[in-house]
Amino acid sequence: MNNADKLAAALWQIYQRPERPEPWEKDGNLPWNDPDFSRRMLREHLDEGHGAASRVTAEREQLLAWLWTKLGLNAGARVLDLTCGPGLYAVALAQRGAQVTGVDFGPASIAHARELAASAGVSERCQFVEADVRAYEPEAAAFDAALFIYGQLAVFPREVARQLLGKAATALKPGGSLLVELLEQERVDKKNSTWWFTDETGLWGDAPFISLGERFWYEDEKLSCERFYTLHLESGRLDEIILCDQTYSVEEMVQMMRDAGFATVEVYPAWDGLALYDGLEWNAYVARKAG
Repeated sequence: MNNADKLAAALWQIYQRPERPEPWEKDGNLPWNDPDFSRRMLREHLDEGHGAASRVTAEREQLLAWLWTKLGLNAGARVLDLTCGPGLYAVALAQRGAQVTGVDFGPASIAHARELAASAGVSERCQFVEADVRAYEPEAAAFDAALFIYGQLAVFPREVARQLLGKAATALKPGGSLLVELLEQERVDKKNSTWWFTDETGLWGDAPFISLGERFWYEDEKLSCERFYTLHLESGRLDEIILCDQTYSVEEMVQMMRDAGFATVEVYPAWDGLALYDGLEWNAYVARKAG
């Protein structure tokens, strides 16, 4: 099949797509562990021109100061950073004296985190593990704090999120704290939408491509589901990615945390008033085990 035929077949596949994707179809997540995607995602994490993948430095510095105080961290405290990305928080916490274990599925992110720790002179206080957090088993009762930053708990189905909360609780020492950052359900965009654009470099590829996207809201499940098609113009290959984001009311998340074994849960709407460009969109939860 020549390139023109491949392009035509891909366009027909898009035309004949189901009206709405099934939530969590094809895992409902980004291909974090694909080496090429991971490399492109790392580029987005490190881009100070936007905060779509990681917050920019000035905002991270605010969050780090807040975390250090609210979680009661100190030099020597052990921190578990789940879905740590390129280690931007983990290394900064290690520079303050914490002992940090970061876990992430992306090979490029983990490689960068290790390099960042080495360049900052804190490799001895950082351990980075390339693993899916769903399969990762942390040491029990070993950590003073655990983190799920920037909505990462929402990319898993409810039942998996419950399991991850339980895993975090098991990893924490008595009196340990878990920080979870989630979108405020009432402020989530619930409109269905479509878009498209062309480019030759970006998250979806590094050669000319057309990107077509659709967003759907599922009221019964309280989740959004985005379907991304990337048509690579030089090869005719068509990629399809489905990304789900589960939203939670404050009441539901607090109950899930209590069910996971946390004794108390504090909720900080709008990121406790921190000067973040999208701060109003988020709730920060601090769940603590009994001491």
